[in-house]
Amino acid sequence: MVGSIEAKSLLSKCSAQHNGLNLEDKLDEFRRLLGKSDKDPLRIVSVGAGAWGSVFAALLQESYGGFREKFQIRIWRRPGRAVSRSTAEHLFEVINSREDVLRRLIRRCAYLKYVEARLGDRTLYADEILKDGFCLNMVDTPLCPLKVVTNLQEAAWDADIVVNGLPSTETRQVFEEISKYWKERITVPIIISLSKGIETALEPVPHIITPTKMIHQATGVPIENVLYLGGPNIAAEIYNKEYANARICGAEKWRKPLAKFLRQPHFIVWDNSDLVTHEVMGGLKNVYAIGAGKCLHVHKDSRDFTLALILLLLFFFSGMVAALTNESATSKSVYFAHCTSEMIFITHLLAEEPEKLAGPLLADTYVTLLKGRNAWYGQMLAKGEINRDMGDSISGKGMIQGVSAVGAFYQLLSQSSLSILHSEEKKPVAPVESCPILKTLYKILITREQSTQAILQALRDETLNDPRDRIEIAQSHAFYRPSLLDQP
Repeated sequence: MVGSIEAKSLLSKCSAQHNGLNLEDKLDEFRRLLGKSDKDPLRIVSVGAGAWGSVFAALLQESYGGFREKFQIRIWRRPGRAVSRSTAEHLFEVINSREDVLRRLIRRCAYLKYVEARLGDRTLYADEILKDGFCLNMVDTPLCPLKVVTNLQEAAWDADIVVNGLPSTETRQVFEEISKYWKERITVPIIISLSKGIETALEPVPHIITPTKMIHQATGVPIENVLYLGGPNIAAEIYNKEYANARICGAEKWRKPLAKFLRQPHFIVWDNSDLVTHEVMGGLKNVYAIGAGKCLHVHKDSRDFTLALILLLLFFFSGMVAALTNESATSKSVYFAHCTSEMIFITHLLAEEPEKLAGPLLADTYVTLLKGRNAWYGQMLAKGEINRDMGDSISGKGMIQGVSAVGAFYQLLSQSSLSILHSEEKKPVAPVESCPILKTLYKILITREQSTQAILQALRDETLNDPRDRIEIAQSHAFYRPSLLDQP
């Protein structure tokens, strides 16, 4: 424990002097780029209070919140979401296990309400506990206190930077509402989307709509001012100062300054010009993570399990597959071979240079298989601890983006206008016919005509083609379809 505290203290000192600039210098440099006057603070709002959105806001608050005249950050979430009695009891346990959190709440005269909630004498609300630093989707990781706003107009109307922490399924609706408050704006805001998910549109040609495109369409903000930030990250681990990295993707005008502004000693931010493809890959890995979880049985000793994963990665490239299929090494390798070959197949359809995405895609898939909510969701479905009638927004976890992504990718790849030549039958077929795992997930999650056991049945199907054939098809043809990402 002492070593952990010392390590965090060292990181805190390092963060004050990073890349040759201290925090105030970094803030001043970015403010100058935006043309901010001395008495006009940089205003940031995080829209949506899921785990990643809350952590992202808390990281910025901890870094720059001390410069109150130069920096303001607030987070918006909808009001009225009640905290269950069981969650309130758990929150009370977390508070009393952390002396720093306990002292902070007592100082703020906020501790008594958690005592009363534990006893059932009052109801807590999600926006209420967020002000004290508790994210409903991540109660085991207390954050710093945040300024919470429940009125969307108040939150967003004058923001210089808007962070989209919403699920992709809610992004368009909320930003259409925000756009009403921006009609009189003189300056154009910068928008950073953290969302991983997609929609499919079939007109004028079948194509994918990503959250940044939804935001651009909903608000009219130029696409050069809309960026995507993503990477192989677990929100709680990032807040606890585990080393992590991410990429901010978009136009050079903003991505390079933002990468520098957001970078911290434990959270390294790179920049990349390929906005849409990185977004799509963030949604694609969620599809197959759900399938992985459907066959998952976690080892009782999580430390040994994690070590086993790392060793498998080193020896056979596929350490993530250790999270699959009933602890059978053979079954795991079968699933991994098929799901990665389908990801490669789809990537070749979507990207002109898919080999550049291999590292980020596999890294993001790996971390999702290890601890992501999509793999957890598949696991709980397979074990019967949750059911599909509960929907894809789960208490304590938030939105399971992989469910909507399965539907979107299936709908897109089932279009006959995208037909490819079947390797054996030598006739045109829709691309989804070469993706049996995606088809099975669609029948489990969307049409619900099959049970979770169908994943294993699909793997045991003797007519299933060698995954290598799927990869060879993708690599040996002029496969890339720019229209799928709405590219010219």
